[in-house]
Amino acid sequence: MLFIGICGASGSGKSTLSDELLRALNVTSTVINQDAYYFDYPHLSYEDRSKLNFDEPKIFDHDQLLQDITDLLAGKSIIKKAYDFTKHARVKSDEIIYPGEVLIMEGIHAFYDQRLCDQMFLKLFINVEPDICLLRRINRDIKERERSIDSISAQYLATVKPMYDKYIRNYIHHADVIVTRGGKNARIVEILAGYLRDALEK
Repeated sequence: MLFIGICGASGSGKSTLSDELLRALNVTSTVINQDAYYFDYPHLSYEDRSKLNFDEPKIFDHDQLLQDITDLLAGKSIIKKAYDFTKHARVKSDEIIYPGEVLIMEGIHAFYDQRLCDQMFLKLFINVEPDICLLRRINRDIKERERSIDSISAQYLATVKPMYDKYIRNYIHHADVIVTRGGKNARIVEILAGYLRDALEK
C-alpha cells in the first residue's frame, strides 16, 4: 500500500487533488480526512465550542489518527471517523473503511506529526495564494457548513490566518512535491498518477 500525505491551507484544494489522483489511478483506495479527527468537547456549549481554535495543530487527535493509519497500513479495517461542522461535534459512524492499494491522508496539519510523515511514501503540498483559498473557504462554509459571512470573517482573522502564518505555510519544507494552481492541475495529476502507477507495479 502506498501512503500519500496532502497538506495545504484551508481552501487550497486538498480534497479535490485527492479525488483527481484516485480517479486517474483507478485502483482500490482509501481517503482519510484529518478534519474528522478533531477532539470532541461534549462538556462545552455550542457557543463555547464555536470559540475554539480549529486551526491549531493540537485541536486534532493525532494519536487516534496515527492508530487508524497504522492499522490500515497493516491491512486492518477501521471505523470511519466523522465530524459535524454545523455543530462542532463528532458524529458516531458505523461505516467500515477497508485498506486499499493507495491510502491518502489530507489536512491542514497533515505534516505536523513526524510519526505519520515517516510512514508517507509521498508528501504533497498545495501552494495556492491565500486570497484564493479564502474565497473558496467562504463559498464552502456558506454552502456546506451553514456559516455566515460575519462568522467566517471573524474566524479567518482570529485563527485561520495566524495559524497559516505560524504553521501551515512552513509545511512546504516537508513536501516531496509542491503542487501549484490547486487540486485541478491536470498536468501535475497526470505526472503524479504515472509515478504512483510505476511504484505500485514495482
